[in-house]
Parts: sequence; C-alpha cells; structure tokens
Amino acid sequence: MKSKKVAVLYGGLSAEREVSLRSGTAAAKALTEAGFTDVTLIDAGHDLPARLLELKPDVCFNSLHGTFGEDGRIQGMLELMDIPCTGSGSQSSTIAFDKLLSKVIFALNNVPTPEYVQLTRESRAPFLPCVIKPCRQGSTIGITVAKTEEEFVKGKKEAFEYDERVIAERFINGKELTIGILSSKVLPIIWIRPKSGFYDYQSKYTKGATAYVFETELTEDEDKLIKSTALQAFESLGCASYGRVDIMYDGKTPWVLEINTLPGLTETSLLPQAAAKTGISFPELVTAMISDALR
Repeated sequence: MKSKKVAVLYGGLSAEREVSLRSGTAAAKALTEAGFTDVTLIDAGHDLPARLLELKPDVCFNSLHGTFGEDGRIQGMLELMDIPCTGSGSQSSTIAFDKLLSKVIFALNNVPTPEYVQLTRESRAPFLPCVIKPCRQGSTIGITVAKTEEEFVKGKKEAFEYDERVIAERFINGKELTIGILSSKVLPIIWIRPKSGFYDYQSKYTKGATAYVFETELTEDEDKLIKSTALQAFESLGCASYGRVDIMYDGKTPWVLEINTLPGLTETSLLPQAAAKTGISFPELVTAMISDALR
C-alpha cells in the first residue's frame, strides 16, 4: 500500500483555505513519515481535473475544508474519475455539510438535535436565545449567538452574507463536546471550553483562546450514551471512515449539532488528539484513512 501514488489535495477555493493549507501540509508530512514513497501536494484550483489526469494518482487524500472540498463536489468529481478518496462519499458529504439537510435526516433517524427554524431575510427571532447559522459553511464561519432581537437582526444579516439558506437553532446550555470517529470506532470525548463562552472562529483558531480537555466530568453511563449517539448520527448520514460529531450535552440529552466529515488534520487538531489518546500516532492515523479509502 505504501508504494501507492498519493495526491494530497489542499488549499482550494473556500473561505477555509488557510486551514486547508495547514491540514494538507501536515498530512503530507505524516504520510511520508509513515513510509509512503510517492506523495504529491496539489493546491486544488479550477485546473484540478487536468492535474489529476496528468498525475494519475492511485488515491487522493482530501484536506480541502469548506465549500468545494467538504460539500460533496470534489468527492463527486473523484467518483466520476474513478479515483479513490479519503473520507465520506459525495452524497453523505453533501448532506453533512448542509446543516438544514442534516437536521432533516437526524429527525428521521431519531437522532436528538436542537429545535430549529429556517429563516428568511425578513424573519423575526423564533425563540431566544438562539444560534444563527449559515447552512453551508464550516469552521463556525458566520455563526452567532443572539440573546436579544437586536442581536438576532445583526446575526441574521451576517449569516446571509455567507449563504442564502440560514437557520436559527435553539441555544442549548451545557457542555460542548466533540467526538471523533475512525474506521467505525468512537474515540475519546473532548470537552471544548472556550474562554469567551462561545466557540466561534476566533475561539477556534486563536492560540490559548479555548481549552480542550479529556477530563469531561461525565459518568460512565453518560460517556456511553454520548458516544452511542455520536455513532448513530454519523451512520444516519451514511458517513464513512472518519469524522467528528459535535454535541451539546445539557445533563440529560446529547443534542447533535453537526457532523464534520473533514475535520482539521494538523497534529494539534482535535481528531488527531483523540486518536493519540488511544495510542494512534498521527502517521498511523493518516495511514488508516488511506487504507479505508482503498478498501
């Protein structure tokens, strides 16, 4: 397997380009450390199909976060080109990237998810406090918490700058948890504790702004319930190989917020941290992703 020609897709055209560059660079380095002998980084622009036709890779390692790379479009293109790719397929990627579609599927599969309303530009707050979200963005881009009608109007305007589909989700007061999944196995839960009180883009990418801890203060039964719910959500959307499930836990119900089918992949990102907690090194993690893609 390690003699296979691997194309690491990174960079891209989305608002998450800088994150993608970091993930792809780290993944390529880890693949080389793992013993892969033919690894090529490709900054995925409009010429990507031509570059892949020229390179003829055996498999693509997808590090493209956000639109185009995470929303099913790259996956669909690679499926048409008959090139295996890491992560979920085109259909499940499309659904998981769309917060509105995800919630519809969650409801059909009895996966608990916070109450929500799809907004128009004229909508008033359906309930307060609420979380306003563009349906098709990642990395908490365009997401705000509104506690007043004034904050709602401001947050709604910002969200519509990123997408024409926007939802308001009932705010859940509780622990924000993220649960990594690798090859159908649930990894240790991480408790996300932003110092600002809300896990926004700045909290996510500013060093020291958020604490990520494995000491979740959950009971054994709570830990099992949350992990079971995370796997149920992951499977309900047809996701494959790896991903991360974000949950708010209010002490009774693990409310599924969303599934990230292409989480950050630097050594300090949350999925690699969770894998490391179980003894899986970063090179071993990316090797498992390639192995899943080639099955």
